[in-house]
Amino acid sequence: MIEYIKGTLAELTPALAVVECQGVGYGLNISLGTFSSIQGHNEVKLYVVEVIREDAHQLWGFATKSERELFLQLTSVSGIGAAMARMILSAFTPAELVDIISSGNDRALKGVKGIGPKAAQRVIVDLRDKILGLDITPSSSATQATSVNSEVQQEAVAALTMLGFSPAPSAKVVNKLLSDNPSMPVEQIIKQALKLL
Repeated sequence: MIEYIKGTLAELTPALAVVECQGVGYGLNISLGTFSSIQGHNEVKLYVVEVIREDAHQLWGFATKSERELFLQLTSVSGIGAAMARMILSAFTPAELVDIISSGNDRALKGVKGIGPKAAQRVIVDLRDKILGLDITPSSSATQATSVNSEVQQEAVAALTMLGFSPAPSAKVVNKLLSDNPSMPVEQIIKQALKLL
C-alpha cells in the first residue's frame, strides 16, 4: 500500500496532479480542495488511496490526512464511488463536510451535482456516527465566507452555473476568491474562477 507520494509537481489541473518521484510520474486524481492547497508549489506531498478494479488502477491524492479519511468514509457508503466522493470533497472543506453530516444537512449535500435525496440521506445516516471519531474540528464558520459579499457571490455563481459549471464547486471557488479579496468586482471573480474550475 502507498501511504503518500512526495516529489516535484510536474503537472496540475483541477482534477489531476502529476507528481514526479525518483524519475516516475504518478498521476493522482485530486479534489478542488487539494488543487487549491498545492497550486503554486514546486514540491508536494500527497496522501494516497489506491483504487484497484478489474478495468482500472487509480491513485487518488489528498493534501491532508483528514481529507483522505473522509474520502474513504464516503466511498464506504453504498452508491458513492470515488468520482462522486471527489465531487463532494470539491464542494466542501473537510470541516464543512463534518458540519453538514453531523447536523444532518441533506440540502447542502443535494447541492452537489449527481447527489440525489436518497444518496444524501444515505451519506448522513451511514457516516453521522463514524465521523465523530475523526480528528476533524467542525467549522462553525462554514457560512462565514458566504456572507463576505453575498450579492457578488450569488451573481458570480449564477454566471458560472449558466456557463455549465456545477453550483457547489463554483460557490467554493468564488467564496475563496472573495475571502482573499472582498472588494473584487464580479467580472474579475468570474474570470479568476474560470481559471480555477
